Amino acid sequence: MAYSDSRRYKIDRETIERILDSAKIEEVVGDFVTLKRRGVNLIGLCPFHNEKTPSFTVSPAKNLCKCFGCGKGGNAITFVMEHERLTYPEALKWVAKKYGITVEEREETPEEKQRNDDRESMLVANAWASDYFVEQMYGTDEGLSVARSYFASRGLTDATIKRFGLGFCPSSGHRFSDDARGAGYKEEFLLSTGLAIARESDGALRDRFYDRVIFPIHNISGRVVGFGGRTLRTDKKVAKYQNSPESEIYNKRRELYGLFFAKKAIGQEDYAILVEGYADVISMHQAGVENVVASSGTSLTEEQIRLIGR
Repeated sequence: MAYSDSRRYKIDRETIERILDSAKIEEVVGDFVTLKRRGVNLIGLCPFHNEKTPSFTVSPAKNLCKCFGCGKGGNAITFVMEHERLTYPEALKWVAKKYGITVEEREETPEEKQRNDDRESMLVANAWASDYFVEQMYGTDEGLSVARSYFASRGLTDATIKRFGLGFCPSSGHRFSDDARGAGYKEEFLLSTGLAIARESDGALRDRFYDRVIFPIHNISGRVVGFGGRTLRTDKKVAKYQNSPESEIYNKRRELYGLFFAKKAIGQEDYAILVEGYADVISMHQAGVENVVASSGTSLTEEQIRLIGR
């Protein structure tokens, strides 16, 4: 059923993860398509377009499906969404029912609705900041001489730099915050994302990442949830790295740096290489080894293992 009113409904994160972990692509697709074994994969006639020669391939190892005729595919949830014309919550419930998982869906409270709206505002602020840092690196003399030169010294090409969204925050301690407010972004979201810090003496905003090269941290869907900033100063009193604090959108236990860029290669290779930091991930990707992620200085967590397992 489609919701026709303005109310919003919630399925808790733990239930969603249980559904995703339980769903086997060959079993879900097999409810709609007759599949035959072909090597390590299964193949059948595509349900999304008319064909006489099977081109719809299901990979149990990758837990994905794809039609090499029309291009449609995805995981079990997206397959059900497309085939049955369902929304994401409806497809989750369909798959949950198949595997006997109870879904207790309830209407969001006003507080939860506000919290989700605030989360979206934080993500939008981070997206703007990511673009801003790129512009500062390529569009200012300071950015070119400091940040672009540093990345070049590490052997990174412009294509790699742009792919990972690397950038620079100006050395002025408040330039970013001033520009962000000038662009219409509220102080509360600059503070809640950790992009800015309020000075104790008078509450004035200062930039968390000023005079640092920037590494955006993307979640598995590709949205920027945080940043890592590296200083190029030699002063040992200055911390080498400054990272976004934990927030409503960023929990380092639940994120792996580079996973958005590595997930396809991890599926193809059926394993992931774990390295220490941002530069290690980027350098290996540039060298052609793309099934690489970093836990960014934390111990590998159960949540991170689950992400890779998907």
